[in-house]
Amino acid sequence: MAYIEEAVNSGKISGNGIFTNKCHHFLEEKYNINKCLLTSSCTDALEMSAILLDITEGDEVILPSYTFVSTANAFLIRGAKLIFADSYYDNPNIDASKLEQLITPKTKAIVLVHYAGVACDLDLIMALANKYNLYVIEDAAQAIDASYNKKPLGSIGHLATFSFHETKNLIAGEGGALMINTPKFAKRSEIIWEKGTNRTSFYRGEVEKYGWVDIGSSFLPSEIMAAFLYAQLEKMQMIQNKRMNIWEKYNQELSTLQKQGIVYLPTIPKYATHNAHLFYLICNSINERQNLINHLWQKGVNAVFHYLPLHLSPFFKNRYSGDPLPNSVRFGECLVRLPLFYELTDSQQAHIIREVKQFYS
Repeated sequence: MAYIEEAVNSGKISGNGIFTNKCHHFLEEKYNINKCLLTSSCTDALEMSAILLDITEGDEVILPSYTFVSTANAFLIRGAKLIFADSYYDNPNIDASKLEQLITPKTKAIVLVHYAGVACDLDLIMALANKYNLYVIEDAAQAIDASYNKKPLGSIGHLATFSFHETKNLIAGEGGALMINTPKFAKRSEIIWEKGTNRTSFYRGEVEKYGWVDIGSSFLPSEIMAAFLYAQLEKMQMIQNKRMNIWEKYNQELSTLQKQGIVYLPTIPKYATHNAHLFYLICNSINERQNLINHLWQKGVNAVFHYLPLHLSPFFKNRYSGDPLPNSVRFGECLVRLPLFYELTDSQQAHIIREVKQFYS
């Protein structure tokens, strides 16, 4: 609240002010990012990525089917043909071992999603990108403060995006950020960010006047949003420690169900450190999943599922002509998320764990 008051009293509550720049510097330094730009949402950051890469009609973009719709929309609205890839059997992330067979001369980019803050196999994906001269965008909406082989997620692909939506680890209500890891995109990213103008260069005194020099849109968040976010960034370690404790307790207490073959718990590859974004169970069927959710709701527990695989969505299913994606379908039918948020108390979590066990007893 003190930061929000400071932002208001500064006389500038539109974007690109004191707290926007504080957030930029924090993220750039902590995660070794070449350039960071706050956005009004992760969706905006993904749309900026598509513009920066000059995605146009006829380009093909490979992405997972098991993801939120923003991952796809950002590139579809630029005219790209979406090539959906399957997940691993034991992990909702994109199956990197099957990507090469999807690449064609029209492929321009691979968009990967670090589901639940768990890294994709970035060495393999970046090697494919280098081999075929493709761009890699990390959709790290769920993955702030997670890593791949000790490298921060969001710092490895040519571009990357974070989300600060209220459902994420660090929040600003809405909000996101674009990470520009390829220096050649830095200058143009500012122009796209500022509605296609060179106003940011003007503010820095680099040009005498600013004007319309490229395409763009209004991607900046307000200073009030940035002020809220900066307070969250300052408390990141405290927030992350609490979330990790909740995640570890779920994993420990429910591991007996996995050992008995009743449910499956999250798989964390050796190359990944996760960020406790969410904890999920994999049930054995869609009916079992729904019965578990119904049981938990009756006990006051807000368990939810997501996502309907995009290749089977009402909007896209009649357009899809690729191979079946059985693992994506399995996660869409069998995954259930348990509550995980900073304010979750020990007694509330104990109640959730007890009711999951009660259901399977």
